[in-house]
Amino acid sequence: MDNMNFSSPERRQVHDVSEVNGFLSKMYSYMGLAVLVSAITAFLTMTVFRAAVMQMPTALMWIILIVPLGLSMGISFRATRNPVAGFVMLMILAVIYGFEFALLAGFYTGAQISTAFLSSAAVFGAMAIFGTFTKRDLNNLGSYMGAALIGLLVAMIVNIFLRNSVASFVFSIIGVIIFTGLTAYDAQKMKSIYNNYGSQVPTNGLAVLGALQLYLDFINIFLFLLQIFGMGNDRN
Repeated sequence: MDNMNFSSPERRQVHDVSEVNGFLSKMYSYMGLAVLVSAITAFLTMTVFRAAVMQMPTALMWIILIVPLGLSMGISFRATRNPVAGFVMLMILAVIYGFEFALLAGFYTGAQISTAFLSSAAVFGAMAIFGTFTKRDLNNLGSYMGAALIGLLVAMIVNIFLRNSVASFVFSIIGVIIFTGLTAYDAQKMKSIYNNYGSQVPTNGLAVLGALQLYLDFINIFLFLLQIFGMGNDRN
């Protein structure tokens, strides 16, 4: 992010409670807006644009699946330099994920999707509050969860070829645990970054960057829970 060393302790700044609360409100507002945009896009894709989507070339589908990676990297590198561009990319990312969610929706019932969403919102909200207000240092938690995520990704790639449904179910549970921990870590990290560097970089840029990280945490919790509820019902 702008090639700044955010881990340097001597750059610490002092911000009063109202400034911190203003930053957090902005960050969570951007994150909530991204979730709303994804939900609206998914709804429109499944209804108004359903016929057009069914006729899309397979190659275009693959491009749409890959684009979010580039957008996430773009937001990470540009948000603090150009907050407006970062915000626009975040909204585009939300639209693309909404489109992808619509493609997944056909494999699940409305009850499963609703249950997964409400459960995700509850888990995310609780951990975001914990991460924001806890006095405990969650840096070690973030390191452990990051390492576990790498291991999970490798295991999931291997399971694509093995197609073991039991392993997929277990991986989904592990995924929820990992991103639950990362939600608390990211919430604390963004508050700490603002306290340390809020006067050196645009506040809007930091809010966009934090919104991206928390949005991805929420989305992954939702997707893993959706798989759990879907596979759980298949087992009944």
